[in-house]
Amino acid sequence: MQSYVRRRTALAIAATALALATTVGCGALDKVMDCANTATTIAASVDKLTQAIGSAADNPLQSKQALDDIDRELKSLGDKTDNADLSKAVKDLTAGVSNVRKAIDSGDTSPDLKPVTDAAGEIGKVCTP
Repeated sequence: MQSYVRRRTALAIAATALALATTVGCGALDKVMDCANTATTIAASVDKLTQAIGSAADNPLQSKQALDDIDRELKSLGDKTDNADLSKAVKDLTAGVSNVRKAIDSGDTSPDLKPVTDAAGEIGKVCTP
């Protein structure tokens, strides 16, 4: 279900960004596309994290790799934005990822992913013009 929601969000973001192409200047469109692309990448990384947590006993490194991927995308997005709502969503997702990482490092095989998925959803909303 979460995967479906993320795919649907990603498609909505992409469609909206393309629709803006005729009404927004190039600089603003580039910014919208960067945000939309990053939000889509973050959604995919969160999906990978969810799947990795589900199989953490089999491959604990997969969870850490998914967390690293999200961290990398958040840094990229955080460096590009001056939007207060997006900055807050990035901060919330960063905190959620940090908490999941700590839980995994402490041996928790089923950490709470709700703060991560909620913040990723918020990034998707903020990046939809």
